[in-house]
Amino acid sequence: MDARESIQQISAALNQAVIGQAEVVERLLIALVANGHVLMEGLPGTAKTRSIKTLSHLVDSKFSRVQFTPDLLPSDVTGAQIYREQSGSFEFQPGPIFGNLVLADEINRAPAKVQAALLEAMEERQVTVAAETHKLPDLFLVMATQNPIEQEGTYPLPEAQMDRFLLYVRVDYPAGDNELSILRLVRGEKAGTASAETPKLSQEVIFAARREVNQVQVAEPAERYIVDLVLGTRNPQNYDGDLPKWIRIGASPRGTIALDAAARAHAWLHGQTFVSPDNIRAVAPACLAHRVHLTYEAEAAGITRTDVIETLLKTVVPA
Repeated sequence: MDARESIQQISAALNQAVIGQAEVVERLLIALVANGHVLMEGLPGTAKTRSIKTLSHLVDSKFSRVQFTPDLLPSDVTGAQIYREQSGSFEFQPGPIFGNLVLADEINRAPAKVQAALLEAMEERQVTVAAETHKLPDLFLVMATQNPIEQEGTYPLPEAQMDRFLLYVRVDYPAGDNELSILRLVRGEKAGTASAETPKLSQEVIFAARREVNQVQVAEPAERYIVDLVLGTRNPQNYDGDLPKWIRIGASPRGTIALDAAARAHAWLHGQTFVSPDNIRAVAPACLAHRVHLTYEAEAAGITRTDVIETLLKTVVPA
């Protein structure tokens, strides 16, 4: 079984455990093979936590969870120097950030200094404590969640720090038929009649998948389309319609890099050896929505960032 078949097997198992969230599953796997991080926003009970916990059970990995609260300290995430009386010296005690798959639950409930410590580790792939640098694992994926409806006692992520996430995924409630399947699934799990476990995927298979993703070809017209989409967020005045009224600040060069990486991962997951405009369009909302800053007029009208990117995709067409 090659790397793609192994990842597809994991995808099937995830969709059986996280019913009605096929797009969320695909985004999570794109982040896994593209070596990026995911920010999930959704109402309570929409399987955000279940998604990454299930993935951790399917992959030979160490799972860590951090429940963010207002009294959390940076050292609670990164780790700290601990004095050992037996040896009379300090020893570094790694924090939960040193897991392979890390769930940062309700990241907007932690103060800015804790968020910054997490996001710095995500970007640098290392932690520095007491002038000593500690490298994070080669397999390292952070899935942060936040609740969009509770604002009391929260600290919204700064726009510049949201840029560190490869993908932003909005999770909605499942459809009625899926809700019935969820009911039966949970009942079966409690009764111990759930389906047999899928064999765990080795980390080497994931690294092999990443090497194959890096070999997916991106022709110049596709590269131009990626750049045109990002430039469209920065210069909306060049287009007719509502975009100039909605966009205050556009995506940074990180958006271009993210769109390229995610489009290649999407193409690879679908068995393609090159990136097409369809691959780019499929991942554009997840790559660009959290990198676009809206005007007050757009927010007052109830326009979401995803709405803006969907409009952008209709406005900017490939050459």
